[in-house]
Amino acid sequence: MPKLVALDLPGGELFVSSLQKIWDQGDAAFPVDQRLPIEERHKLVKRMGASKVITADSEQKLTGRPVEDGDALIVTSSGTGGIPKGVVLTHDALLASARITSKALSVDPSSDRWLCCIPASHIGGLSVVTRALLTGTEVKVHSEFSASACEGFGRSGPTLVSLVVTAMRRVDVSLFRKVLVGGSSIPADLPKNVVATYGMTETGSGVIYDGYPLDDVEVQIHDTEIYLKSPTLLRCYTDGTKPFTDGGWFPTGDGGELEIDGKLKVFGRLEEVIVSGGEKVWPITVEKALKALSWVDDASVLGQPNSEWGELVTAFVVAADSNDLPSLERVREELDAVLPRYALPRDLHIVDHLPKTTSGKVLKGDLLSYLGVQ
Repeated sequence: MPKLVALDLPGGELFVSSLQKIWDQGDAAFPVDQRLPIEERHKLVKRMGASKVITADSEQKLTGRPVEDGDALIVTSSGTGGIPKGVVLTHDALLASARITSKALSVDPSSDRWLCCIPASHIGGLSVVTRALLTGTEVKVHSEFSASACEGFGRSGPTLVSLVVTAMRRVDVSLFRKVLVGGSSIPADLPKNVVATYGMTETGSGVIYDGYPLDDVEVQIHDTEIYLKSPTLLRCYTDGTKPFTDGGWFPTGDGGELEIDGKLKVFGRLEEVIVSGGEKVWPITVEKALKALSWVDDASVLGQPNSEWGELVTAFVVAADSNDLPSLERVREELDAVLPRYALPRDLHIVDHLPKTTSGKVLKGDLLSYLGVQ
């Protein structure tokens, strides 16, 4: 029976060669997030059911669980809503993802080169490595993000890179032929060579580029929830759960709508929608408006229970200048021109930083600690 092998390695040549070797032996791989404490890594490896762990200087056998024939990867989801889930992706799903993304980007394996400079333990970085391996395209994997190293790679020829928004803002994206950017709060005014992607671990990477589905990807909206059908979808979660409808659709848990021309507009997580005074407020909309203000370095928004309004639109802001701290009145006044009045924050908290997952997503549950809520 094929087994699961944990790759407890930083990004680099050894990571790539070890992944290929695991696949050649018919096994599946589980990349371990190097930013986690050692004890947490050990717990995660055990929970995912790995039968072997590869580190930089050793290999250790464990009592794990077998995987199914055709399984290629187990990748943990971001975990913003609780304990991260193990997502099982097959070779067929990875091959489909490599095919449709490479076609959309007009990748030429003879001249293009991929750079992976975000964690290969999460799907955004890992999919760069897998699509490069499956298409025979050269790939360079950095152990951590460095703006100077990223730009140095970009200056050396036709290149492609995948970044999160914070990393994108730190580099000269014109150095790359194409830049994929994913995650939440993607700016609207992206350079022409930057592609806004929508997807998740369960979809095997981004399957919507600049609002439009890639080849063989279908989108439906049911009661404002985005449903996807794609050959890149997970087989199941590690607990055996298969999160599909009878028709094979995957409910994403995200709210959105399809515009007349078929372009998908994503509102954010349905579980995070705020109902204030009977009106629905999508946190991502308010967050984007806040981040566009010159005095805001970072921002997050959630609903706070309130007897009068149902929920208060509550903003957490990291100020760009500690000597220029805004008032709630100033925030509401400046946002009044771009947001409906019911979406304007009714409570404001200036914080030093926003708690985030290792993949950069805000841990909104932890924001409640600022309010004294456990």
